[in-house]
Amino acid sequence: MFTSLNAATAYSAARTAVAPGQPGPAVQALSNAAEDFAAQMGKVDQVATGAMTGQVETHRLVQTIAEAEMAMETVVAIRDKVVEAYQEILRMPV
Repeated sequence: MFTSLNAATAYSAARTAVAPGQPGPAVQALSNAAEDFAAQMGKVDQVATGAMTGQVETHRLVQTIAEAEMAMETVVAIRDKVVEAYQEILRMPV
């Protein structure tokens, strides 16, 4: 039988499991990857602007665009995996 004291004790014990705290290593790695991706896209903008004004060689522009394309493919692959995992969770019986 549950009493209010048992419920309060159980709540106190479980509260630390859902309390916000420091992000885990996976969340931190994903955050770092997102920041790196944003920096890469910013670099592409700078190099493209430099190439249009004649300050950057075309070879560097092509190399930067290729790096950005690879970063974009990686981000899309990660997004696809997250969506696939979400859909798998939705298919689980309750």
